[in-house]
Amino acid sequence: MSAPVTRIDAILYARHERVAAANFTQPVDDHDLPMPLDYYVWAIHREGHPPVIVDTGFGEAAAMARGRTLIRPVAEGLRDAGIDHLLVEHVILTHLHYDHAGSLGAFPNAHFHVQDAELAFATSRAMCNHDIRAPFDGEPVAQLVRKLYADRVVFHAGDSEFAPGISLRLCPGHTAGLMVVCCETARGTVVLASDAAHLYANIARKLPFPIFIDEPQYRAAQARALELAGGSLDHLIPGHDPLVLACFPSENGIARVDLPPHKPVSEYL
Repeated sequence: MSAPVTRIDAILYARHERVAAANFTQPVDDHDLPMPLDYYVWAIHREGHPPVIVDTGFGEAAAMARGRTLIRPVAEGLRDAGIDHLLVEHVILTHLHYDHAGSLGAFPNAHFHVQDAELAFATSRAMCNHDIRAPFDGEPVAQLVRKLYADRVVFHAGDSEFAPGISLRLCPGHTAGLMVVCCETARGTVVLASDAAHLYANIARKLPFPIFIDEPQYRAAQARALELAGGSLDHLIPGHDPLVLACFPSENGIARVDLPPHKPVSEYL
């Protein structure tokens, strides 16, 4: 019997040049070596259904304001993957940081799936704390609220089954309502970990990325994401690692993460 999920695209749209020291909460030996972040959105394909898009990225204004390099607009990246953004019916928002929920307008015909806890947090008094608020942009959050009033938001309370072969698992810590997306493919369960794991190195070194609201929850979320992936880095796709394009079959900045890596991910670390 064929697997429900037939293809998963990791679509690169932006990059941030930085050194290793910026990616860990504790000093590391390679602290001054380059360790950039790549920014992705993901497309989950099933036979007979439009692709499900995971996260919406950010646009030119956010790139300029935050000093990120926009490689291509998200809609263009989707077109490069053969996807018409106007035909997308469902978008999963893993969380509401600016780089994961910043281009909602590119999907005018979609319903947006978000955790109860995430939108509640993003519109709560916690946003009065400038450090907590820093990774959020107010306008995309406001856009999501407007989409709520237009009956375009679907809420999830904890773990849920999104569709055959696609499940959502709550993994808070980085934010209050971050969720990872588990996909049943021909090679087994592939976990789109989003920012439960920015980089493979965060998991391999057991050192958190330095943006979280609760460190014990964040560490538990990383452990859960890896457990959902069967304990295999080969089946876990981090949110920002350039290694995704190196490890998996890739073309034009689009990696096929439903396929096995060229060699075990651990050999790239």
